Amino acid sequence: MKSRKKTHRVLRGWFRQLTAAACLSLIAGFPVHAGDISRIVSIGGAVTEILYDLGKEQNIVGIDTTSLYPPRAATEKPSVGYMRQLSAEGVLGLRPTLILAIENSGPKDTMAVLDAAHVPLVVVPDNYSEQGIIEKIRVIAKAAAASDRADCLINEVNADLAALARLKTGIAATKRVMFILSFANGRALVAGRNTAADGIIRMAGAQNAVEEYEGYKPVTDEAVIAAKPGVVLTMQRNGPGVVTANDVFSHAAFAATPAAADRSFISMEGLYLLGFGPRSARAARDLATALYPQLKSEALPSERISSSRSLCRE
Repeated sequence: MKSRKKTHRVLRGWFRQLTAAACLSLIAGFPVHAGDISRIVSIGGAVTEILYDLGKEQNIVGIDTTSLYPPRAATEKPSVGYMRQLSAEGVLGLRPTLILAIENSGPKDTMAVLDAAHVPLVVVPDNYSEQGIIEKIRVIAKAAAASDRADCLINEVNADLAALARLKTGIAATKRVMFILSFANGRALVAGRNTAADGIIRMAGAQNAVEEYEGYKPVTDEAVIAAKPGVVLTMQRNGPGVVTANDVFSHAAFAATPAAADRSFISMEGLYLLGFGPRSARAARDLATALYPQLKSEALPSERISSSRSLCRE
């Protein structure tokens, strides 16, 4: 009996390692191709946006609540809930033939059930960088059998990124930006390293004012003052948790920062700002021109060619 239990433990451990290795291989860029793509459940705003850009919207049978672009997606497709509060029953009940889930979807128990189900599950890497956008498109296109169309979309994104790089050459002095996710009990929940907020701040040619830690954490008043942010950035949202300029600058700690001198406060739509999808170069352009008004804002290549997305979908 003891020997049998030990064997089971070894097998379970081996299976977990194998699953982890498979996910790491995917994230490292190994090709992943799913067979039947007729019924896709798309989890993650950028995942859904990319599938639409690749012309695969007819294959999508379910999306999560962060899938806000294109706007018609929310009215066309059933919801499986928030990407970090998924239920296995809600996802599998749509009878998917492929599940595309952005990295860090959850909870872990649900992802374990989905991973064990007889449905291909592709975990899409979510790296907060320009190269991370390209990697995301390639992984999704490979899984959804749209690699031919991916080249068109990637060329479009690369052209936008090149235009963004030219725009940023006009930045003379880098600004320090603090991203606030929310306030709780009088303390700001602020973005550190390795976050989408950190990534978009850098893409816009600015510096994250908080680099001492990774992720989103509440900070003390002393830490806010010591960070010396010149600009406060947040995301627009509906319902509770909205952060306004009055919330920020009526707070004693933020009132003592350089940002308070001219109430430097920027709020942008969440998925557009933090999604790291095909429109992220535009979001970084908009953030850069808000941070540095002296920059001349110009339409990016994808905006100048109104039919570019339809050409990628042909």
